[in-house]
Amino acid sequence: MMPPASELYVTLIASPRDNGIAFTGEVHWEDGGKVAIDRVWRVGDKWQLINSFNSEAPQIPAIFDRSVRAFGPDIQQTLGQLRVGIVGCGGTGSAVAEQLVRMGVRHLTLVDADTLTESNITRVYGSTPSTVGKPKTAVLQSHLTAIAPELQSHAVAAMVTLENTARELIPCDVVFGCTDDNAGRLVLSRLSTFLATPVIDLGVLLGGDGALASINGRVTTLAPGGACLVCRNRIDLARAQTELRTPEERVRLENEGYAPVLGGVEPAVVSFTSGIASAAINELLEHLIGFGPSPRPTEVLFRWHEREISTNNAKPRPGHYCDPESQKIGKGESSPFLEQAWPGK
Repeated sequence: MMPPASELYVTLIASPRDNGIAFTGEVHWEDGGKVAIDRVWRVGDKWQLINSFNSEAPQIPAIFDRSVRAFGPDIQQTLGQLRVGIVGCGGTGSAVAEQLVRMGVRHLTLVDADTLTESNITRVYGSTPSTVGKPKTAVLQSHLTAIAPELQSHAVAAMVTLENTARELIPCDVVFGCTDDNAGRLVLSRLSTFLATPVIDLGVLLGGDGALASINGRVTTLAPGGACLVCRNRIDLARAQTELRTPEERVRLENEGYAPVLGGVEPAVVSFTSGIASAAINELLEHLIGFGPSPRPTEVLFRWHEREISTNNAKPRPGHYCDPESQKIGKGESSPFLEQAWPGK
């Protein structure tokens, strides 16, 4: 039996080198068109960005001297070429973005549908009283560009739970999930499997009414072959379904008892949101450099009120989409996108 026809095919020639792998390749279309493959993003236990053999290594600016002394020129060049998505530009997302830019990341996609409020000024990097009422993505983009004028950033002022918004993350090599809502995490969890794109999801939960009783943080790394956020029980599916509704539908279903009532404003403090942002970036560096234990843990839990940190690994549930046996890993742009229902469809 002949294989089904395809609109394109790929040729790739690779050979080992002392410092890794050298390759050249092209993507060919049915109409005879073709384009060269200039980079390969290798996602496994360790992550590696490999440029084609005839690519010129970019010059490393002198401002990164201290970083190069820490992890060498190859990692610094990788950071400069990585395409990073950040979903959620509030307390954690803005802290992640600023640290990445200061480390040398120069390609960012910023996603957030909200505008800046007065209470955001206490946590959101780059915010001032004069920016209240402006889109968070625009405020953060302006702030980051002031730090690095050569930054290439794409601001998307929309919810990641909309298909067109989620598609904006397709070019990203890695995505940081800094959103508070369960529905957004549900999208990112599926994205990590279907696009084989690592997602580093993070969050902070403060307990206590006016007096801190607990301070919990979490950094979960989603990559092909590992458990997704659903399998880890990190998503409230009932709340996710409610969050996907329009505001009018939410109120109606909540009043009728068919949907969980969504919570109000959660407490937040800049020291804790910044701390968990730093921990998330450390996970990116660990996967690029490999300075930690092997096998690498896929989740780090912080209980600051108890001065405790713990790690764990989790396996996919048999038959779930993140299970390698399901053959969903790297399936690409399926129909519907990410094999999920989207609002308005």
